[in-house]
Amino acid sequence: MIRKRQVHLDFHTNGTLPVGKNFSKEQFQAALKAGHVNSITVFSKCHHGWSYHPTEANKIHPELDFDLLGAQLEACKEIDVNAPVYISAGFDEKDWEKHPEWRYKRSDDKADCDEYESEVHFHLLCFNTEYLDVLCSQIEEVMIKYNPCGIFLDIVAPRFCYCEKCKEDMKNLGLDIENEADRKSFENIVYKKYTDATNAAVRKHSDTATIFHNGGHIPKGDYGIIEANTHLELESLPTGGWGYDHFPLSSAYVRSLKDTDFLGMTGKFHHSWGEFGGFKHPNALIYETALSVANGAGCSIGDQMHPLGEMNMATYNLIGKAYSLIEEKEPWLDGAENVADIAVLSAEALTGGRDSKADIGANRMLLENNCLYNFVDSTMDFSEYKLLILPDIEILNNETIEKIKAYAKNGGKVIASGKALTQNGSFFLDIGAEYKGENEYKPTYFIPAFETVCGKTEYIMKCKAFKIETNDCETVAYMQNPYFNRTKEHFCSHAHAPNNPDENFPGAVVKGNIAYIGWDIFTAYASHGHLCFKELFTYTLEKLMGDEFTVSAGIPDKAVVTYTRQEKEKRNILHLLFAHTTVRGEDTEVIEDTVPLYNVKCSVKKETKPSRVVLEPQGKELDFEYNDGKAEFTVPEIDIHQMVAIED
Repeated sequence: MIRKRQVHLDFHTNGTLPVGKNFSKEQFQAALKAGHVNSITVFSKCHHGWSYHPTEANKIHPELDFDLLGAQLEACKEIDVNAPVYISAGFDEKDWEKHPEWRYKRSDDKADCDEYESEVHFHLLCFNTEYLDVLCSQIEEVMIKYNPCGIFLDIVAPRFCYCEKCKEDMKNLGLDIENEADRKSFENIVYKKYTDATNAAVRKHSDTATIFHNGGHIPKGDYGIIEANTHLELESLPTGGWGYDHFPLSSAYVRSLKDTDFLGMTGKFHHSWGEFGGFKHPNALIYETALSVANGAGCSIGDQMHPLGEMNMATYNLIGKAYSLIEEKEPWLDGAENVADIAVLSAEALTGGRDSKADIGANRMLLENNCLYNFVDSTMDFSEYKLLILPDIEILNNETIEKIKAYAKNGGKVIASGKALTQNGSFFLDIGAEYKGENEYKPTYFIPAFETVCGKTEYIMKCKAFKIETNDCETVAYMQNPYFNRTKEHFCSHAHAPNNPDENFPGAVVKGNIAYIGWDIFTAYASHGHLCFKELFTYTLEKLMGDEFTVSAGIPDKAVVTYTRQEKEKRNILHLLFAHTTVRGEDTEVIEDTVPLYNVKCSVKKETKPSRVVLEPQGKELDFEYNDGKAEFTVPEIDIHQMVAIED
């Protein structure tokens, strides 16, 4: 089991700067103790290409005159802090300058590559060159000299490279460089060559060292990338452009991978990596670390050491305010397994396209409805979930379609949208309607057959719409077209034509355990966030699920609910989180002041009456009632994060 209170210590230092002059073992240890840190990733080689220890496989930083890596490892060992070792793999600016033949070429256009190479930033190297052998020798040297508990390799991902070596090898394999599928195939061949070689360099000297290859994103369904690691680290800096709903989406997939330990990686920075002098409010780190553990992850907080080698005590006092709380909570975190009612068949896993808006929209709707959910790929078992969501994307794999059919036939509930339920121009599940293709009008209008916040009226739907003819189902929403599409020849008002009330036809239907929504509703919600999209989804979800939600909590849409099971301890843990965010500057989402929630009513389905319901880690028992298979209780206060243990 990986440790839950980790720091990722960046150190990328230009060769002209003094290094390590103020390093002190005692000061380094004092910082880790102040931060309640029990694991810290320290550095062997940085993006500039320098090593921070004596080396024959590389060059030590020209301003360093002692073994800084060794000193950090010794300091950690003395106070029982784990210390995986960081090695920059994709970047090595020193060797990029020295070896043009190793350079990654992002296109076959010389002007484009010249522009990339002239820009002031770190530059990538190609793993299909002799550079890979050099990198492996650097890894082996660290393993032999220091025997670390783990290796962290950074800036690595499948990328197609147009260097001469890659073009020649691709030609020899009979692959066409002009063919996108062949390029994708070759970049995966090179990536596997890299992971096989670097993993072998570690395993040659240790059977137990952890290995993680960091590409900044864990692609859903790509087991070639996932299985190259011993654990996963989900990089997600909310203030660095990721936002606060990025980590819940990423973790919702990774926690569905069985027996996979993972970390949520945030940062102490105000913005993002590489920021000296940037600090976020303690409440932000308290929330971000609580969000990690509530989603089944450990925590990793990014920091960057000053070139002089002195740890910034303000940083570690800040980290300590979050990690002291995580340390108190660990007895209710260790060995906990996530519980979910709903599975989302990831659009990213189906298409291979990163940052799918269909996934983003589904994630936001489920978060805002305080649901228990996972994202899954098509290889996973759907039967353990009460409901399966198929968001927007056409499913092209026949085996996956047959799997969905079997799930629905056995009583599994399904909500599908857009083209997700279609095969060869027809619905592959019986929804009591026929598919008639994509609507030629955009936008269209949605008219609910149920009560909404603003009442039954026409709501604009700025997304693709799909036509259906019903024969044996319940219509829960109707669709209307505009009078015409907006063109130069005829348009109306500032944006789009009004609805044509003479055209009214079904837009969303339910039959038994299957619901179909005839819009790309999840993609649209990610793009526009219109309340009516969520209202239609929520109504459909509640209609299908009825009383089968495992957890119900009277908390705002900005709050987060998760639920876990500690089988060994015979208890479930309800996690309730709430913090409001504010946008500062142009696009930086921050957490500063917090507003507690009071007297939150909760209901948890449980087959037998609990023996106790307890606020943790406070150890305060709550009064509860047990009726119709549900434990009902009131949580007196939620101040960022509150755990409730429901004991068997």
